[in-house]
Amino acid sequence: MAFEQLKIAVTMLMDEIAKRPEDAHILQEQLREKISEFKTLGLPVPEDIQALEDALEENLEGRSDESTKT
Repeated sequence: MAFEQLKIAVTMLMDEIAKRPEDAHILQEQLREKISEFKTLGLPVPEDIQALEDALEENLEGRSDESTKT
């Protein structure tokens, strides 16, 4: 049951990220917390969820690089 609840929570976070891209860094931190919960419970982190976190990290790093150029 914990696995399904975590997946639902992550899906809700993904929806929020899509709706509020300006808050992506805050939502990414929440996503990291959910991924940590998967790992703490000994559950596998679904590939799509890990891929999303990786993509967010790359996106935020790209934004950070752009803001230091101006």
